[in-house]
Amino acid sequence: MAKDEFKYEEALRQLEHIVEQMENDELDIDVMGEQLKRAQKLIKLCKDKLTKTDNEIKKILGKEG
Repeated sequence: MAKDEFKYEEALRQLEHIVEQMENDELDIDVMGEQLKRAQKLIKLCKDKLTKTDNEIKKILGKEG
């Protein structure tokens, strides 16, 4: 598994942590930029996994119908 490849739940957990840090003003300006870039990658990963799963479900349901 690649370094930046996580299960959906782990990516979501990391996103929640980043949001929590931002809401609590725990990130200084230097770290904030890095965390925002990280959050963008995690959001894309989650979106891609959801889209893939949705397509798989539609394919399965299509075969049954």
